[in-house]
Amino acid sequence: MAEQIYLYTGPEFGERNEAVEAVKNAHKKKFGEIDEHLFYLQETPFSQIMTILQSGTLFSNGVLVVCKGAELLKKKDDISMLSEWLNGNPDPSSVLILVSDEVSVDSKLDKLVPAQNKKKFWEMFDNQKVPWLTKFFQKNGYGLNQDAAELILDMIENNTQALKNECSRFFIIFPKGHTVSVEDVEKILTHNREESAFTLFNQISQSSDPAQKRFENGISILQKIRLSKDSSSVMLIAALSSCFRKLVLWHKVTANGLPDSFTLKVNGFSSVPMQNQYKNAAKIWTTGQVTAILAILASTDMEIRSGGNLMEDILLEKMLYEIVIKKGAALSTADY
Repeated sequence: MAEQIYLYTGPEFGERNEAVEAVKNAHKKKFGEIDEHLFYLQETPFSQIMTILQSGTLFSNGVLVVCKGAELLKKKDDISMLSEWLNGNPDPSSVLILVSDEVSVDSKLDKLVPAQNKKKFWEMFDNQKVPWLTKFFQKNGYGLNQDAAELILDMIENNTQALKNECSRFFIIFPKGHTVSVEDVEKILTHNREESAFTLFNQISQSSDPAQKRFENGISILQKIRLSKDSSSVMLIAALSSCFRKLVLWHKVTANGLPDSFTLKVNGFSSVPMQNQYKNAAKIWTTGQVTAILAILASTDMEIRSGGNLMEDILLEKMLYEIVIKKGAALSTADY
């Protein structure tokens, strides 16, 4: 059982993905050619994933399944199915890696994973980020000004994978030995930034802006996301849902005032920019409104999946209107 299941959680995507790759490489080294599968629990029934693990493969030496959204794995039947597989002497060539952006999963699921196969990947503390970024640039043969490093951290989602991906642009554009300045950062990142569900959430959470402005800016970002080649409504809604679930947690953690930094870190709010983001969001939406918003996100997801592809953009814009302008209230005919 020890080598059949792994659980990697937490918001530090870069190190978490490296851990997943390490398990993959070890499995390939042990068994040779293997079948690799990636599933999202928002999209795929867990029973389908278990069928693949239990059936194995006729055409390769092993199977490795990465399952994202593990925080959603909490149904009694699904947990029982997984438990029976693990306790039934599963084929050692079949491995399941459970991944979650959240810091914890259902306790019954957590108990099924050996302690040595579990790890939480925390974001770096604020005082670690500039040194990490400076070292990353140095390893690639570049210098980085302090002010430029701080601007990069303000502009990019603070996990090592996002930082590596975005900062690799500097290594393509500038010759080795170049020291990246604030002007370079503004030129390269400001004009070429890729939008995502996270930048969309950040934009609509700007509590200093009126709702109409937040909605208009949100629509602009939504349109850019929809124009990108990797656009997926399902994944956009899933990521937004993750942001709003985190906002519910923020309300809970800060119910009696802002707690100490350790409590914030344990709950996934380690960086100052993230804390400020959720402080702003909490000024806009109450816990009850966030619960209603999560229901709107779920219903929009169902509408699109059940044949709403032709109306996809309209459904997403309606969803955004209900989130920003209506604060979780459904759009009625009186609003048209």
